Amino acid sequence: MNHIISKLLIYAPSEGSVLAELSKIFKDYEKGEAGKESIIIRTYAQIRRILKIATDYGFDKNLWQNYLTFFLITNENPFSITCEKTGAKNGSVNDFAINDCAAFKELFDFDFSNFEKALGIDCFLKITNYKAIVKKELMYNKSVSEKVRSLSESLADTSDGREFFERLTEFYKAYGVGMFGLNKAFRIKSFADGVEFLPINNMEQVVLDDLVGYEYQKEMLVKNTLAFAEGRRANNVLLYGDSGTGKSTSIKAIVNEFYPMGLRMIEIYKHQFKDLSSVIAAVKKRNYRFIIYMDDLSFEEYETEYKFLKAVIEGGVETRPDNILIYATSNRRHLIRETWNDRNDMEHSGGIHRSDTVEEKLSLVNRFGVKINYSKPSRAEYHDIVISLAKRNGIDINADELIKAADRWEISHGGISGRTAQQFINDLLSDKQ
Repeated sequence: MNHIISKLLIYAPSEGSVLAELSKIFKDYEKGEAGKESIIIRTYAQIRRILKIATDYGFDKNLWQNYLTFFLITNENPFSITCEKTGAKNGSVNDFAINDCAAFKELFDFDFSNFEKALGIDCFLKITNYKAIVKKELMYNKSVSEKVRSLSESLADTSDGREFFERLTEFYKAYGVGMFGLNKAFRIKSFADGVEFLPINNMEQVVLDDLVGYEYQKEMLVKNTLAFAEGRRANNVLLYGDSGTGKSTSIKAIVNEFYPMGLRMIEIYKHQFKDLSSVIAAVKKRNYRFIIYMDDLSFEEYETEYKFLKAVIEGGVETRPDNILIYATSNRRHLIRETWNDRNDMEHSGGIHRSDTVEEKLSLVNRFGVKINYSKPSRAEYHDIVISLAKRNGIDINADELIKAADRWEISHGGISGRTAQQFINDLLSDKQ
């Protein structure tokens, strides 16, 4: 195995990785430079690492090939990043990539039997014929798991390095590479020297049709997002209005809908606005379209983060990259709470023009080129939502009785809204289970 891994150029494993450690183990084994017990202990350590990855991502059957596939599609190198969303282009680098793919084909087909027989172990036999325990979807990222396992079977079925190369680069073109290629949405974790992107597993699989009503609002959102996904000019978007009307649901739905076109979402909280520049720097050269999503965006009078947000959206020295937009939801039309002090034209002690303060605060909303109002539904619209959700969930109740029960429910559950209607339906479904 060491002689195969040592041939890797573009996909050479990093120090300490499973492949790098296995290469050392087989080198010592073949040269007889380590004792049997030491080789076994070191081998088991790497098997445990493979099993952990397999458990985290719900791999099954041939975990060795699943691991190699996972390595290939998460390896962000100049070649793989160039291929993401565009596929392989003509160039000499392809020859090096094909040679690496030929080496990986050897690793896919590697026969561990002599190694295991000499050591009296059978761990590779077990992980190449593995039967995983069925887990709930919330316990792993099902979407990533399915992509890895499907590509793993496809790569295993190739005849040589060139065919292996073609199928791998086809995957890069279809999905991309690394965590951005595999996942739809991310949160961030701050560090002193930058940020780490944390995939959001099992994001709600909602689609726009799940949101009853609000057809004009959905049309505006889709129009802007489609233009963005297709590389045309588009605007930052503010979804504002009453709570429980479907603003956040609409954002999740468009991410699900446009993910195949390379749309990704990065959710950022208000206290992380200081990291916006790092986020933008990390993604501006990737071949994806990123929505930076801010949920329930609002500022109190004493909070000043809105000034930094204004600069990042449009007013900074560096132009915002074409592959990034800001989408925000808020229950406030102007995002920032106004006070009567703001409206007094002059500060009594110092002559400061308060009207300038108002203008500065209200100008933030003008940074959003598309503003979509999600208002509370009328009672008739509320009834339509309830009836539609009941039909969708197979609830067979007389319409008049259903509406009366829904009206009783909303009185003590926050008033009329789409969220209240969904909670009412959930309560009915709980009685059926």
